[in-house]
Amino acid sequence: MVQLRTGARKKAAAVLLSAVLLTAPMSHAAAQDSPTAGTTYVVFYLDNDEAFLNGEQVTLDAPAVAKKGRTYVPAKFLGDAFGMKVEWQEKTRTILMETPDHEILLDTVNKKAWVNGYAYPFDDVAMLMNGRLMIKLTWLSEYMGATYTYNQELRRVDVIYVKKPAGNYNPDLNNSAPVAKFSLGKETYRIGEPIKYVNLSYDPDAEGLKFEWTGNEEVFFKAGTYPVTLVATDKKGQKSAPFTREVVVTNEVYLSEVEYPVFTKPVGGYIPTDWGMLNKHYLNLPDVPKTIKEDKSRTLLLSDSPETFKELGILYQDSVNGKGRLYADHLNGTDKTVSFAILATNKSDKPVTITTTNKGEVYPSIYAHLIGSEAMVDYLLNDSEEETITIPPGETFIYKQFPDFYPGSGVNLMYDVETDGEVQFTFAAAEKASKSMLDMPKLPFTGHIRGTFQIEGFDWKMDLSETGLKKPMKLVIGDGKKDPFQTGFDPQRGTEATLFGNYGTVYKIHSDKPRKMAVMIIAKGGPFKGPFKINGEMVKVPASGVLTAFDGMIILAKTTGKEESLDIEFSPPAGSAFPINLIFYPLDDRSQ
Repeated sequence: MVQLRTGARKKAAAVLLSAVLLTAPMSHAAAQDSPTAGTTYVVFYLDNDEAFLNGEQVTLDAPAVAKKGRTYVPAKFLGDAFGMKVEWQEKTRTILMETPDHEILLDTVNKKAWVNGYAYPFDDVAMLMNGRLMIKLTWLSEYMGATYTYNQELRRVDVIYVKKPAGNYNPDLNNSAPVAKFSLGKETYRIGEPIKYVNLSYDPDAEGLKFEWTGNEEVFFKAGTYPVTLVATDKKGQKSAPFTREVVVTNEVYLSEVEYPVFTKPVGGYIPTDWGMLNKHYLNLPDVPKTIKEDKSRTLLLSDSPETFKELGILYQDSVNGKGRLYADHLNGTDKTVSFAILATNKSDKPVTITTTNKGEVYPSIYAHLIGSEAMVDYLLNDSEEETITIPPGETFIYKQFPDFYPGSGVNLMYDVETDGEVQFTFAAAEKASKSMLDMPKLPFTGHIRGTFQIEGFDWKMDLSETGLKKPMKLVIGDGKKDPFQTGFDPQRGTEATLFGNYGTVYKIHSDKPRKMAVMIIAKGGPFKGPFKINGEMVKVPASGVLTAFDGMIILAKTTGKEESLDIEFSPPAGSAFPINLIFYPLDDRSQ
């Protein structure tokens, strides 16, 4: 036999090792692609070629062994099982191993091992057996991040490795980056069909996450393929790798762009519009046929001129005998703090009793839309207790007195009263509320509304059933044409008066067996803020601020098609402009 020199022997060993590392046989289970994250469970038996990988039996090309009190397991097999790199580098004649936190170079010729650049004796890390690289079992937990147990009686080694996503751990922060992931509710969507995104992101450190989406539209109105990307960020600022899926939208139409918000938005939701869209789709809708009944059982005294009074005096004065309603809307335009009151005078020779059956009032405020809206909320609640006062013959009582009116503040009020005789009511502003208000001058009319009208309100009956509402239709309130304004008389001017906007009246809108539909409001005439009482539930429009036609529409209510009736109660709020349109839009099972 020819003896090789030392250098030749080392070279031959390296060539043999490279061949073994690159061609080491494995069973089909071990050869499968390792998952990006998960748990790997390996069972070895010393000096036995049979092992188990994640519960499946595999055959090893080199069994686990014990040498000099140390246990060694096959490196290439574990590297493949754990998804770690184990490769022969021909140029440097070293073996490279990469773990999530370490880079290991093994020099089998010079018997050195380097871990992240630090040198160690080769025997502290590994050994070669029959050309196979074996790693020391105790090294597993330190460098590969695996844990193990050894059963001496069974000569069995159990190794568990939990792999983190690539690039997941930051040793400087001692923190793992989050993982962004989401799925879609279905493989394809139709035009106008709501997209369901299921966020499956997680953080290995169980920290709270913030999410940044790109392209995640709630709906698409053109067929196509749309990429959607999600990035998650944890509390320490570590970001996940971007995760992208594609939303595929077919040519089939589920909801049109006009239908979509009506079908999907909840009660109280805005539907953004512009004037062109309103004209095209809503303002020219056919009118809902209605049966009108005027309730003229009350005498309405309406005091709204001068709306902004700049001098003190009597704002309005007239009488009620029987059922009446007192309505006032005024703003202090002086530079003084004044008192506002309503006086009741009995000019007869018998006592007269006034019973207040309902009220809508609000404390003085500088916000005109607010006082009008809140006064109507108070009135429509109709939860006030009856109040009774009796006025002796020839006497004047202060019926209502309000907190001080500061400059620029205003008030809106509405009282339903019943008298058993004639009572003169006087609306007046003075430095101090007293009977002497009756001696003050009557202030001139300066526009707005003032007068006495014989009107309680309107009962409108409509057919909004399946047979009566087959397509979207509108109901106009307060335009003076389709909803005519009432006329009355102003005794202070001695002229006929017009109740523009029908303020101080109550609309009761009713339909039996309403179909499934959405009810929406368009503030066509200008800024609007006020309540609606719909099947007994108060709905404030809008929840904050004011609504205009340029803001869009608001969904007032949605019916299910199972209600016995739809009842809408409404009184025009002071400070709001008219007309308004109610839109009744049929819905079907596509509605959420």
